[in-house]
Amino acid sequence: MVELLAPGGKMEMVKKVLDCGADSVYVGPKGWSRRRLEFELSDEEIQESIELAHRWGKKVRIALNTQPKSVEAPALLDKVGKYAAWGADALIMTDVGCIALVHRHFPDLPVHASVSANILNDEDVRFYEELGVSEIVADTKLSVRELSQRSKIPVGVEVLVHASHCYTYIGKCWMSSYIRTEHFHLDEPPAISPPHHLTTSPIHPFAKDTFIGSPNRGGLCHRVCLQDWDADYGDGVLPSVQMRNDAFFLLEDVPKLIDMGVRTLKVQGREYSVALVGEIVRFYRDLIDAYTASPTDFTLEPFLQRLKDLWHQRDEERKRKTAELLAESLLPVVGRV
Repeated sequence: MVELLAPGGKMEMVKKVLDCGADSVYVGPKGWSRRRLEFELSDEEIQESIELAHRWGKKVRIALNTQPKSVEAPALLDKVGKYAAWGADALIMTDVGCIALVHRHFPDLPVHASVSANILNDEDVRFYEELGVSEIVADTKLSVRELSQRSKIPVGVEVLVHASHCYTYIGKCWMSSYIRTEHFHLDEPPAISPPHHLTTSPIHPFAKDTFIGSPNRGGLCHRVCLQDWDADYGDGVLPSVQMRNDAFFLLEDVPKLIDMGVRTLKVQGREYSVALVGEIVRFYRDLIDAYTASPTDFTLEPFLQRLKDLWHQRDEERKRKTAELLAESLLPVVGRV
C-alpha cells in the first residue's frame, strides 16, 4: 500500500494532516530543515508529534536536510540520538557525509535521501544505497518513464505530488543569499555527550549556524527568482525575464505511480495555511483510496473540479507569501553576516 506523507510546519498542522488521512508526517527541527523558524518545530514539539502519530498508528519523519558544517556534527548526532530514543520512524537528509555519519552511529534508524540530493539516475540510487539510505526522493525533473526504472533497484522511491519545479536543482541554489543574508546561531544544550573525536564549535559546543536567505544553511529562501529580471546577453537586454519556479499538483500520474510500486507520495507545504494543507492531504487520501479500492472502475472526473479549486487556493496563498518574502528581502540586514 502506498504511503501518503504530509507536512507538519506546526503542531496544529501535524494534527490536521494526520486527521485528514496522512499515513506519515514530516517535521523539521528549528534551523535544520530548509524553512523559516516559524515553520519548524522545537524538540519538545517533535517529541509530542511522535507520540501523537504513534497513538494513531502513524509515523513521523524528521527532516535534517540542510548542509551542516563540521563543527555542527556533534549537535546533529545529539539531535538524532534524541529522536531515535523518542521513536522517530525515519530521517530525511541531504548531505552525504552526514548521512554516512548518522548511519554509522544509528544503523537501525532509516535514512531517506531528500529531494535536494538531486538523485537523477540509477548510479546515484546505488551510491545512496551503499551509504545506508533505504528510500530516495525522486527529483521533480524525472518523468514517469524514468521513475518506472527505479523499481529494478531495491530502494524505496518517494514522489512529490505537490511541490515546485525550480529553475535550478533544489538544494543547489544560493540566489536568495546574494540579495539578503542574516546570520545567527541557535544554541541548544546537549542531551548526551558528543563523540570525543568530533570537533565542537568555538562559539558553543552545540551551536547551529543559521542563514536567513539560504535554506541550504538552515534559513529561508526569499524566492528572488520570481522577481522580474533583465537578461543581458551581450548585444542587448531582454527585459522582464522570470525564472521558472512553478508549483504543481500531480493527478493523472498518481494511478501510474501506485501501479509502479512507488513507496511514498509526498505533499510539500509546511509554509501554507493549516486549512489548505489539510484540504490537499484529504484530496490525495480520497484519490489514493478510490483508485486502490477499484482500479478498473476508477475515473479522474470527480477529482478534476476539486483539484481546480485547490489549485486556485494554493496559488493565491503562494502569490501572497511570495510578495511578502520579496518585500522582506529588501529590508535592512540586522544580523551579523
